[in-house]
Amino acid sequence: MRFSIGDIVIGDRAPLVLIAGPCVVESRDLVLRTAETIRSVAAGHQTPVIFKASYKKANRTSTSSFTGIGRDEALRILAEVKRELGMPVLTDIHTEPEAEVAAEVADVLQIPAFLCRQTDLLQAAGRTGRAVNIKKGQFLSPADMPHAAAKVAETGNTRIILTERGTTFGYNNLVVDMRSLPIMARSGYPVVLDATHSVQLPGAAMGRAQSGGESEFILPLARAGVAAGIDGLFVEVHPDPPHALSDAASQLRLDMLDTLLEQVVRIDAMVKRT
Repeated sequence: MRFSIGDIVIGDRAPLVLIAGPCVVESRDLVLRTAETIRSVAAGHQTPVIFKASYKKANRTSTSSFTGIGRDEALRILAEVKRELGMPVLTDIHTEPEAEVAAEVADVLQIPAFLCRQTDLLQAAGRTGRAVNIKKGQFLSPADMPHAAAKVAETGNTRIILTERGTTFGYNNLVVDMRSLPIMARSGYPVVLDATHSVQLPGAAMGRAQSGGESEFILPLARAGVAAGIDGLFVEVHPDPPHALSDAASQLRLDMLDTLLEQVVRIDAMVKRT
């Protein structure tokens, strides 16, 4: 299946789509600077790009963790990215009422992995008519994901993306089984690899109330996923990951994005020519 998100085409052997941005809207300045850099770097590689940032982080390790600057302010900032930079926008939703509110700004509504079986949430997202990106639950097999997609499709909305983000492997660890990418692709929907959440070590940060991560594996995972024939690559990027307010250990440093794209765009072109 192939469909459009704004001027961007995803799926059915279309060129790789990049989904990139900071984990959460931390401030207007950080978001706009980061979005402008992403747009420039992606343009240099002729790569279509969707800007990603959560306006709210509902799933945090601790109640003391940063959850956002406030819904209305964060959505205003995302609307500015869309208006001023001409980039489609993706953001998460967590409850049914959030779907309509976020859809006023976002081109893609993302269903977090822990919520991928929530029927009412999936259908609320589908009814907005926006594209819906469903993250595969860390507890699900890839063969289960068409059931989640069907809940959205029942609303008449088939603009659905399925995203791999790692599977629970023992305590505090995730593993990406590359077989999951072609398995999910059998559904007919575009498939994305989230190369940053996949390197998380959930809840493992040397006793601190936050998740750890192994960001050194982002590039190898991204290359492998693109070689497997994915339609899109999801990468959280930040100008200064150690000081990010969310997912500090698993975001890609913004100045590494050019290197990443230089590698994966070549792989994508080779795979989709054959």
